Amino acid sequence: MTDETARPEGEPISPDDTSVERALRAGLSEFELSPEDRALIEGEGRVGADAVTAAPLPVVAVIGRPNVGKSSLVNRILRRREAVVEDVPGVTRDRVSYEAEWSGRRFMLVDTGGWEADATGIHLRVAEQAEIAIELADVVMFVVDATVGATDDDEAVVKLLRRSGKPVVLVANKVDDQRGEADAAMLWNLGLGQPWPVSALHGRGSGDALDAVLEVLPDVSAKGALAPGGPRRVALLGRPNVGKSSLLNKMAGTERVVVDNVAGTTRDPVDELIELGGRTWRFVDTAGIRRRVHQTRGADFYASLRTQAALEKAEVAIVLIDAEQPIAEQDIRVIQQVIDSGRALVIAYNKWDLLDEERRYYLEREIEKELVQVPWAPRANVSARTGRHLDRLVPALETALDSWDRRVPTSRLNAFLGSVVAGHPHPVRGGKQPRILFATQASTRPPRFVVFASGFIEAGYRRFLERKLREEFGFEGTPIELSVRVREKRRR
Repeated sequence: MTDETARPEGEPISPDDTSVERALRAGLSEFELSPEDRALIEGEGRVGADAVTAAPLPVVAVIGRPNVGKSSLVNRILRRREAVVEDVPGVTRDRVSYEAEWSGRRFMLVDTGGWEADATGIHLRVAEQAEIAIELADVVMFVVDATVGATDDDEAVVKLLRRSGKPVVLVANKVDDQRGEADAAMLWNLGLGQPWPVSALHGRGSGDALDAVLEVLPDVSAKGALAPGGPRRVALLGRPNVGKSSLLNKMAGTERVVVDNVAGTTRDPVDELIELGGRTWRFVDTAGIRRRVHQTRGADFYASLRTQAALEKAEVAIVLIDAEQPIAEQDIRVIQQVIDSGRALVIAYNKWDLLDEERRYYLEREIEKELVQVPWAPRANVSARTGRHLDRLVPALETALDSWDRRVPTSRLNAFLGSVVAGHPHPVRGGKQPRILFATQASTRPPRFVVFASGFIEAGYRRFLERKLREEFGFEGTPIELSVRVREKRRR
């Protein structure tokens, strides 16, 4: 794709822009560049605006009762202390998945820690949380404490595993020496095949268990794959009880989703084709965990897991916020998850029809304070109950998706950055001033820019460049990524 064919409509490339680009390209010959750098600069490494998002890595979920050593096993597989290891249930909350590698194969490793069991509701809770983890995985590593043996809770999860039909690798943990092998062998009785004796603490046997995982691990995740073509895909996100199901029902014009405050009402996420604004959209439902206030903190983990799975299937996300309530940390966390996933973003404030002037005033102040990092996200004030202003979602979605697909011609990008740097150069640090050598847009969906520089570019200056890029080229409704490659001059 050439710059001339890729430029946005109405943004012509001037001869001056082209000459600036040629001069900067020529100047790069003085610097050490890798073959990857050269391919990127020449455009070979680009991903076109109509390209499909990279296939998601297969997912391996580590499940089991509290304190059987799940997080220790995760750390052993990652070969670093990443997951928090503690005897208190509910510790594993914020960071839910990690990219791992074994024998040259990459996969996403999910630590399903954070279960909090009580004497009355243990079977329901274990079953519910295990079911969600199993649903979102391609392969399950089921961890059992070999020193304790199979418990009733383990048996309950085994039934779910059999119904799911997912490949299962049974890990008999805490087998620290050969004497524990007999305890591990007892787990054949679970009917899940060979138990792999492992000591997550010392690393004993973990490689054999991972080899068994790779034998049944697909190359690409069957969950969350972004299918090419068809209607644009929208994830409807938000913390529990903000009105996601009500909004989906109102847009669909029928009771597609059960609306109830009971936890777990919407169990199976279903993609819905909805006619809105004269075109068809595919809405990816993210309902599934609706927490009561007193319910376990560990449910946060599964809500986050659901959100991530929906995002991987979507192109743009609508984050629904309850306008009647103060903006909560969980709202901010959902928005950040959309940004981290590289999806386009629209923020919808629900129950707008119920607000009085005082609440509207304070909501605006909350938005200025809490959402200061996303002033670029289109906003729609809606009412899921009455359907008011739902038509405003369509232009917001279209704007966000257009920005998500946008490509800036290389010549125009370099001419613009040249003028910005000339007016606001990078601060001098340690007697040196890094110089921007060349810039190119590596890909779209979301827009990713690579800047070649003669020295380290500070985070503050990167944010300044990102802000200037938005001011010049728009990018309303999409995160943009700006990476810097520092290159040294050739030695003569």
